[in-house]
Amino acid sequence: MPPTFIAIRTEALSRMEAFVPAMGWRYANGRNYDRGPGQHKAVSVLSPYIRRRLVTEAEVVTAALAAHGPEASEKFVQEVIWRSYFKGWLERRPQVWASYRQGLEADLAALDRDRRLRRDVERAMDGQTGLACMDAWAEELVETGYLHNHARMWFASIWIFTLGLPWRLGADFFYRHLLDGDAASNTLGWRWVAGLHTRGKPYHAQAWNIATFTGQRFTPRETDLVEVTQGLEATEPDGLPSLQPIRSPRAPEPGRPTALLLTDEDCCIEDFDLAGLNIVATATLAASHLRSPLPVAAAVATFEAGALADTAARAGLTPINLRADHPDGLAKWAASVGASQIATPYITKGPLMDWMDEATPYLAAKGIVLAEWRREWDSTIWPHASAGFFKVKQQIPQILARLVAA
Repeated sequence: MPPTFIAIRTEALSRMEAFVPAMGWRYANGRNYDRGPGQHKAVSVLSPYIRRRLVTEAEVVTAALAAHGPEASEKFVQEVIWRSYFKGWLERRPQVWASYRQGLEADLAALDRDRRLRRDVERAMDGQTGLACMDAWAEELVETGYLHNHARMWFASIWIFTLGLPWRLGADFFYRHLLDGDAASNTLGWRWVAGLHTRGKPYHAQAWNIATFTGQRFTPRETDLVEVTQGLEATEPDGLPSLQPIRSPRAPEPGRPTALLLTDEDCCIEDFDLAGLNIVATATLAASHLRSPLPVAAAVATFEAGALADTAARAGLTPINLRADHPDGLAKWAASVGASQIATPYITKGPLMDWMDEATPYLAAKGIVLAEWRREWDSTIWPHASAGFFKVKQQIPQILARLVAA
């Protein structure tokens, strides 16, 4: 049976506990095998929960270390930290996100003009390429909101190099359907496959690799796939943009009338000092529709709504439900409850932060400031996310010593 994702923290913790015995050598040895829908037993499938921090990175890493020790759990811990690395990398190079959004608009405009391109993209998304593995992965993504990480890499490589389709349209297809869809991981994952993230090193999907790591479920011929000799570096001749300072959030002020805003950026709101604030009202903010100019899968919005409702219920809050439409709506709500600050967990670079930037002038006009909590986990890892993952990997022992309880 395909996986069923229930968007509550107790479900996340239950899934984590069930997978703890496999977080050591079993994960390291089996994580690359894509067994198909409902058979992803060698990986945790916790990503939709970690993405929203219904269970946190620190919690799963602590569980892995406690059960298996640093050596056996090394690969599992690294994969958890990869997500934080990508987030930090995009925080430090926000120009890459802006470029992605602008490029996607241009690609969508080209799609409207070019009938052949539109046909080819639709066939790829509908699972009608005639390449069995691609068609199965497209179907699994749409039906379940999940794909094994290895399948994501193969899919992106074939989309870009064999089918010759614009990479941003593929990234958008993923982002509209993945329950764990994240601006940093999704955008940079596709850029990595394309040879734009680690420049000059595109990912080459190979027939033997697909056959081996799908347990022979799929056996494409070598001639079915294009041999990748170079990536898309020529499309970005100026190379990577320069590093920017990590954005410094304004901390919530205890004495100010505060509107608490819950988003699916971070659904462990109980980790923050709510008791120290003068909270006059609470709202949840539905924002998953901001992921794309195209319609986002209903399952993504449903998971988001469930996560936000669970977050409020666990904290004993009774929120109103807002939607990220015209940004003046947030300012009007906060003003109507007498708030002079909105407090929320840190919003990372992506569509919600774009929307909050648009809302800032409306907030300022009503004398309202945006205040954020940023977790020590992020503040510790992000400064190391300036180049490839190796720089972060080298620092993992020091990072864990600081962040994970003994």
